[in-house]
Amino acid sequence: MSARDWIDKDFYRELGVSSDAGDADIKKAYRKLARELHPDANPGDTQAEARFKAVSEAYGVLGDPDKRKQYDESRRLFGSGGLGGGGLGGGGFDFGDLFSGGAQQQTSGGFGGISDILGGLFRRGTGGGPTEARPKRGADVETEVRIDFMEAVRGATVPLRLSAPAKCGTCHGSGAKPGTTPRTCASCGGVGLVSRSQGAFSFSEPCRDCRGTGRIIDDPCPECAGAGVSTKTRTLTVRIPAGVADEAKIRLAEQGEPGQQGGHAGDLYVRVHVTPHPVFGRTGADLTVTVPVTFPELALGTTLTVPTLDGQVSLKVPPGTSTGRVLRVRGKGIAKRDGTTGDLLVTLQVAVPANMDDEAKAALEAYVKATEKHDPRPDLTAMLKRDGR
Repeated sequence: MSARDWIDKDFYRELGVSSDAGDADIKKAYRKLARELHPDANPGDTQAEARFKAVSEAYGVLGDPDKRKQYDESRRLFGSGGLGGGGLGGGGFDFGDLFSGGAQQQTSGGFGGISDILGGLFRRGTGGGPTEARPKRGADVETEVRIDFMEAVRGATVPLRLSAPAKCGTCHGSGAKPGTTPRTCASCGGVGLVSRSQGAFSFSEPCRDCRGTGRIIDDPCPECAGAGVSTKTRTLTVRIPAGVADEAKIRLAEQGEPGQQGGHAGDLYVRVHVTPHPVFGRTGADLTVTVPVTFPELALGTTLTVPTLDGQVSLKVPPGTSTGRVLRVRGKGIAKRDGTTGDLLVTLQVAVPANMDDEAKAALEAYVKATEKHDPRPDLTAMLKRDGR
């Protein structure tokens, strides 16, 4: 994308967020739109596909702190409503106005700040003159995958189908029709910038003939229309490591958006969502399970059969155990990367019967009578007496 295209586009509007939105809000908006507009969710809908590409492009800039800062500064100085009000390189913009009184007031930093922006946007070399366009790394991309609880514990290999911008397979990223090659722009000599002088100052601005790319494509590629990038659907195999946690991210190097000018592709980050298990929970590498027990089992003690990931184990419950107590079964949790294994944490919870027959009710009433001198709340009773209640 040329510098002018970058500045003229309103990436904040594409994502539906304000220009002062935080990183978390921008990511949340992108993830919501990406799910709604994904080609898999809208088969055959070209408008949704175009919006999906635009949203991905916007997040590629706003999701990168350095690119976002550069984008904001460039729009403030050169974008719509900025100096001259005509956009970068437009008819209403005149670099000669940079040193007028009004321009100095708007920039508040004079020529130094503007030079920094020009250097970042248009790749001005440190020696002061324009240089060849350097390779640019592609933007990182984020997607999501859902797995079940046991897949997260054991590890899994998951196929991932993606529809995203990728290097055009027809022109291999050159943008030119196969059998032809782009030619160097004669106006700028291939650097993408043209210079002009005004008094003691020399200014550089994007070349209007090549739109800042340094190349002229006379015969564009029919697949990508000269962009060098096209939307493709591809299937990747993602290895989910054993013990992965919910909301964890897995990085696939150079599987993101393709680079420009021969630069490396960005990375693909896969966010993992784990479906909860109906029996087991998880705390780090420890498994958790709640086991219903009866009051006599806690009062008199018993041996329980408790489920694990591999089968069952026997668990001894000491007499006089309180409800809610957590017992630990060592080595029956989730395997860690260092070769050790977490534990199984068993919470004992008294199950109160909803209905009882006459025999059970009579036995319970006899138990109450036999233990009526036992006050299970002595501390509370003493406190109330001290308060005069």
